[in-house]
Amino acid sequence: MYLDDVTAPATGEQTDILALLGDRSTLARRPAFRIQQAETAHELAAYRRLRTEVFVHEQRLFTGHDLDDRDADPRTVVLVARDRDGAVVGGVRLGPVHDGPDLGWWAGGRLVVAPGARGPRGIGGALVRAACARAEAEGVLRFDATVQSRNEVLFRRLGWHRVRPVTVAGAPHVLMRWPIGRIEAQAAAAKAALGPLLAGLHERAARARRPDPRGGLLPSERAALGGAGFLGDDGAPVPGTDVIAACDAIVPSMVERAPEWAGWCAVLVNVNDLAAMGASPLGLLDALGAKDADHAARVLDGLGRAAHAYGVPVLGGHTQLGVPAALSVTALGRTAHPVPGGGGRPGHAVRLTADLGGGWRPGYRGRQWDSTSRRRTDELRAMTGAVAAARPAAAKDVSMAGIAGTLGMLAEASGCRAVLDVAAVPRPRAATTGDWLTCFPGFAMLTADTPGAPPLAAGPATGAECGALTTGEGVGLRWPDGEITEAVTSTVTGMGPA
Repeated sequence: MYLDDVTAPATGEQTDILALLGDRSTLARRPAFRIQQAETAHELAAYRRLRTEVFVHEQRLFTGHDLDDRDADPRTVVLVARDRDGAVVGGVRLGPVHDGPDLGWWAGGRLVVAPGARGPRGIGGALVRAACARAEAEGVLRFDATVQSRNEVLFRRLGWHRVRPVTVAGAPHVLMRWPIGRIEAQAAAAKAALGPLLAGLHERAARARRPDPRGGLLPSERAALGGAGFLGDDGAPVPGTDVIAACDAIVPSMVERAPEWAGWCAVLVNVNDLAAMGASPLGLLDALGAKDADHAARVLDGLGRAAHAYGVPVLGGHTQLGVPAALSVTALGRTAHPVPGGGGRPGHAVRLTADLGGGWRPGYRGRQWDSTSRRRTDELRAMTGAVAAARPAAAKDVSMAGIAGTLGMLAEASGCRAVLDVAAVPRPRAATTGDWLTCFPGFAMLTADTPGAPPLAAGPATGAECGALTTGEGVGLRWPDGEITEAVTSTVTGMGPA
């Protein structure tokens, strides 16, 4: 961004509510400017005239004009600042850097403020903040700006981070980056409490460790937190059997407002947990709380339809009426050789296999991708049987931590760091990169194995190698220019390696 308005933050950026209600005594205290997206040719022309005035005539960075291919890109967004009289007194542009599909890597630039509008109003800073907010609203995960060196202090004050010095138009600049913590915040909200919460169980199991006179360890130790090698996994091997047990609860607010969908998802998440361990489902047990019989019936209708679609019987359960909405389902499956979530090693390739069909669930746009409710039983079974057939070194189904957060869980359980190649991640066209990497998909499986290992034969799902496990911890996003930005800076659950 070429910036020419190094000032203090704005003092009058919020509209007085009394003015909105028609109190004329407040008109003198109206905001000095308003920021909005440029929608008309007149607004764009005014913005470009300002750029010519400042960057060509005043600063002499360019000769003739400062237009480039970003101005011609229809994806580019221009935000302008208008004064009380409606005149355009500043502007900034932002949009995708990559010429192909939008990968969630955007850059801001050509930030300008009219000479007569500079000063304590802080138009430049307000435009920068507006650009950051718009980028994040568009699902952007990397937002860069090239800033004149003399303006680095302002950008630092606004929260930007210095990357490295660069030269633009023969003048010294600095590449700056706006920190976007969406993935880390999502992973932390969903999973960060697990380690501290389960520490007591883990410590008790460690204290109870003692030899079994018949050989091996006592059953209580073998069963603790999934058993050796399965700490934090999607399911737990039942000691002395080939049975895998999994249990998931649905968010109560979802059970309350979308009972049929909650019932469907209760089956989906449990079957996917079994599938991640390579287990064939045997049956389900449900525990349901509802305010009345009608609400309970709606939940059970969704649960029953999903059980039928996946071909998994409901073996029994418990229902209580006259209580707040609640739903939990336990699934039982079978495999003699469960696939661990923590079986990855440095050098293993990361693969995402996901069902890209369907679309955003109504009422959950950007958060839940629904592909399964449209699938036939044979398609669902092909997807959920893929890990059992391929037997990768490690597997985890994507949970509420999202794709990037779940990859962090797989890496943590494996004692590794993960790097995700953003451009290689299979993604539906209707989802932004930010939404896709943080949403709950209908079916998405992350696996780790030796490079070139056979892909998962998962029916209608799409798979691709899109990253690798390395030494260290956390998750990095690798972009087409080779730059790696941090998505998760440390462990996700705090439970450590399996």
